[in-house]
Amino acid sequence: MNEDFLHYLWKFQKFDTSKFYTSTNEKLHIVNQGSHNFNSGPDFFNAQIEIDNQLWAGNVEIHIKSSDWYAHNHELDPAYDNVILHVVWIHDVEVHRKDGSVIPTFVIKNHTPKSAITQYQKLFSKSKKWINCENDFADVDEFVIENWLERLYFERLQKKETLIISELEDSQNHWESLLFKMLCKNFGLKINGDSFFSIGKSINFSVVKKCSQDLESLEALLLGQAGMLEGDKEDQYFKALKSKYEYLKHKFKLENSSVIIPKYFRLRPPNFPTIRLSQLANLYANKTNLFSKVIASEKLDELYRLFDIEASSYWNNHYNFGVPSANRKKQITKSFIDLLIINTIIPIKFCYARREGRDASEEIINLTSEIASEENSIVKKFNSLKSISINAYQSQALLQLKNEYCDKNKCLQCAIGNSIMNSEEGK
Repeated sequence: MNEDFLHYLWKFQKFDTSKFYTSTNEKLHIVNQGSHNFNSGPDFFNAQIEIDNQLWAGNVEIHIKSSDWYAHNHELDPAYDNVILHVVWIHDVEVHRKDGSVIPTFVIKNHTPKSAITQYQKLFSKSKKWINCENDFADVDEFVIENWLERLYFERLQKKETLIISELEDSQNHWESLLFKMLCKNFGLKINGDSFFSIGKSINFSVVKKCSQDLESLEALLLGQAGMLEGDKEDQYFKALKSKYEYLKHKFKLENSSVIIPKYFRLRPPNFPTIRLSQLANLYANKTNLFSKVIASEKLDELYRLFDIEASSYWNNHYNFGVPSANRKKQITKSFIDLLIINTIIPIKFCYARREGRDASEEIINLTSEIASEENSIVKKFNSLKSISINAYQSQALLQLKNEYCDKNKCLQCAIGNSIMNSEEGK
């Protein structure tokens, strides 16, 4: 038994409310159970409860045992002064207000139907291997899943917004600088994301802007800050970039001691840091006012054209300095642009619109609905249970579902978990 189940019972009134009383035998009638609070403070705000025909307005606190009130030190917290009802599974002690009066207690265990308990135990049984509801997931109504996934997607965007706002403040509210740092992070993908992010943070965007007038200088700047122009090589392109970087380092007083050195391990050659940093340099050398263009782009094709970039010609037959390879242009692929849109462009559009007081949800859903679903182990497993992920916002939502609900056993805060509970209780 845990408090989430009691929250579920109270929130959805999954108990017999026809005739019931407080622990001191006062007649109880729930006018409004209140709104569920997921932050600190009482569990339900603004409830309305009739106790012996007297209407009370205030908050409701829920515990497994009534003595948990004292175990959690609520008697010392002013946030709990307005609690009008204490809902518990086991009543083992009376709880008092500061003035000595008893806070009415409702023992919910006595009114909970066996079907709800049975389904709760079934949902959280230890026999499940991946997610609690995997045996019931396929039977959940598609309308329930679709609506929940859309909500989860925006919940995920709000989570990403925390990092974006932090970096925006660090950039003195300079959106172009913010975009550069976030693009750096996502050009590095999963393996080099932190490394590329540290590169972006090590360079003032004004330096990037000045160097963007000369592609070779910008490429030297990024590769040099990444620590990839150190030592000596016979390769002429390496020497040219190293010479430019040493000049830039002196001119702009550059420092890269905080930069995380990029990795090559487990990377396919097209994702080598040399190639990705060259592509990033070409992007900023060829596209001016990138942030304004990103915000103005409302259609997927516009974003594809904006990021239609390739690495410098030297990399046509190289993946590393001085090591020739088969001749092939290192152009950014459509699938890579999709990742940039999902992980950088959309979160920044979302955040920028919220800062301006605009609702960009329709534009964001339209864009992500046109991008194919990501393919990763989580999405594949969900699709094996029920084919539900077709586009990018759905695959992003499934990541949020698995990481923030399934893995944390928050089934009773999940629309899918609630649907399963309700369907089983009705049988």
